[in-house]
Amino acid sequence: MLARFIRFLEAERRFSPLTVRNYRRDIERFMQWLGIAAGQPAEEREVLRRVHTEDIREWIIHRTEHDGVSARSMNREISSLRALFHWLQKNGEVERNVVKPIVSLRTSHRLPAFVPESRMTTIVEHCEEEPADFVTARDALIVLLFYTCGLRLAELIAANRDDLSDDCRSLRVHGKGDKERIVPILDFVREKIMVYMDAVGRQDFCDAAEKALFLTERGARISRSAVYRIVQRELAQAGVQGKKSPHVLRHTFATHLLNGGADMREIQELLGHASLQATQVYTHNSIVRLQTVYAKAHPREKGGK
Repeated sequence: MLARFIRFLEAERRFSPLTVRNYRRDIERFMQWLGIAAGQPAEEREVLRRVHTEDIREWIIHRTEHDGVSARSMNREISSLRALFHWLQKNGEVERNVVKPIVSLRTSHRLPAFVPESRMTTIVEHCEEEPADFVTARDALIVLLFYTCGLRLAELIAANRDDLSDDCRSLRVHGKGDKERIVPILDFVREKIMVYMDAVGRQDFCDAAEKALFLTERGARISRSAVYRIVQRELAQAGVQGKKSPHVLRHTFATHLLNGGADMREIQELLGHASLQATQVYTHNSIVRLQTVYAKAHPREKGGK
């Protein structure tokens, strides 16, 4: 049952490998709690048919109170089970989706972390410096593409050289759900792409069969962990406080665009969000910024209450 569901996620829903891994892990953990032995389709079918909504509620209590899982993580696990039982119902394996009545847990509202414009200017200036070698050119371009194109980590890893337009002024991005979008490339970033591609050519290590845009020093596609470490190092060296990750640069991209007057729907399209609601979280950062400016500038705030 689980194996068939995973194949469905991969082949029909076209979920990313990371998303599929999370679904598998969430469902396997639930099955273990039910006492289902791994790799036993007949037992999986029989037990899952007997699951009720109250069992799901008990599972949530077990995970949150016994295992200490956060509400945000628990909601992801609920979503995984909801998708599984929806698929089971659609395929006639169960009569109803027992997870459907379950309401997601309330989570605390967290604003997306981003790098202030003044700090980001310093980072960009550092990335614009003449690179000493291939690695320096690559690492600088990685940071610039996250910040100027708003890419997700998985999207940058998956980028191939032929995803660049012939004039390197746009990039075809393979987003979630196998959806594609085209993002523009700024002129100064285009120049850095040219420098990087020249560096790749001078290294002469790229196998003709390897299409990846970003490579290791051995000519293979760069890994998620390597990119994460590159961004973390660059942000730390620039004195960025708090979380330092590729997603912080994506948040920074969206926040700076909004602060600069970009339309919300344009930002949605550039980010590859399926709904406008996902993009609207960045309005909160702008409101916080306006409140800070207001507090510093308004005479009643500055002088007296």
